[in-house]
Amino acid sequence: MTNFPPHFLWGAATAGHQVEGGNVNADIWPLEWAQDSMFTEPSGDACDHYHRYPEDLAILADLGFNAYRFSLEWSRIEPEPGYFSRAALDHYRRVVGTCRDHGLDPVVTYNHFTTPRWFAGSGGWRDSQAPDRFARYAARVTDHVGDLLSWVVTLNEPNLTALLTQTRAIPMGAGERGLVADLGSATGGIGGFDPARYRMGLIGADVEQMALIHRKAVNAIKSGPGDAMVGWSLALVDLQLAEGGEARLAEARQHALLDWIEASREDDFIGVQTYSRDRIGPTGAVPVPDGTPTMQTGWEVYPSALGNAVRIAAQHGRVPVLVTENGMATDDDLARIEYTRSALEGLAQCISDGIDVRGYLHWTLLDNFEWMSGFSKTFGLIAVDRESLARTIKPSAGWLGRIARSNGQDLGVVS
Repeated sequence: MTNFPPHFLWGAATAGHQVEGGNVNADIWPLEWAQDSMFTEPSGDACDHYHRYPEDLAILADLGFNAYRFSLEWSRIEPEPGYFSRAALDHYRRVVGTCRDHGLDPVVTYNHFTTPRWFAGSGGWRDSQAPDRFARYAARVTDHVGDLLSWVVTLNEPNLTALLTQTRAIPMGAGERGLVADLGSATGGIGGFDPARYRMGLIGADVEQMALIHRKAVNAIKSGPGDAMVGWSLALVDLQLAEGGEARLAEARQHALLDWIEASREDDFIGVQTYSRDRIGPTGAVPVPDGTPTMQTGWEVYPSALGNAVRIAAQHGRVPVLVTENGMATDDDLARIEYTRSALEGLAQCISDGIDVRGYLHWTLLDNFEWMSGFSKTFGLIAVDRESLARTIKPSAGWLGRIARSNGQDLGVVS
């Protein structure tokens, strides 16, 4: 395999709340601790990546990777509206600098779902002031670290609500009402919260609102120091036809995927995040057939999803593609290697066919807090002991690191 272009990004990804630990000002924290919470366990210290990032970045670089995607925690940087923590900004500048010191190109996500409590309590992404609030935050961050950045993702999977609504037969707002109810049991004694108006960061707005938020953030970033490539990352599940689902598939593909991809045409790149496929019947996604291999998440093991998602993004987005997430939740590390090998072979074919793909960032670097599933879903290249937080490098990390060192030339080599 020699067709991966020079300067191709080979890396792994994390998200702040899922690995840093102690993110107490985030909207999600009260939900994790609520009575009868939908979360199986709280994030707590997570992987303590906030303090252990030097160790983790050294491991990543030593393995042979040249890129690291991570997110900034808005709730740490702007814990109250208009107040920006110099200490938090300095922390993230040190993280970016440590990436540079190790030869890792930082791919920095400005928002990966979680938002400050004050933002959630004032209406979240659907509030009319959300575009200006996020742009203010993006401008301040860029002013502090923009000179060190080459890749910025504004928003992580802003289409997720639309995707779940279209594919899972969830009425618009149903999931949101459940979150509001959970918050109601979690906020006793926390002042300034109105559960009826609460919007957790996982709950987005429609494409028009989220595109406006994104565009204002892009303008703020481009107006600051540095010359980063800027885009957003989308959840691009590979949607395929099941019997009788022609109309529903067309609707889902348009409203959950294409509308969002087409909104990316003014960007420097589009981030593609995919793990599997959904087969769409008359009422939405149909169950995975009995006997079909699945991940710990219940998703079908379908590595061809990556190439298919990259193709649809490139065709309709018409900008370069960066794979910002792809991976497999499993406790069978050999299965992870085989899944990733097959996914990368599909990606290599996309590049051979002329698609401009700039990099591949594996999800995830560390076994981490996978939202409502807690720590039970293991996507990581590196295991994290839940008591000591000690890191253990998995064989898949060494294998993928060798692929990275060879820029894909060793992809067909049996390890």
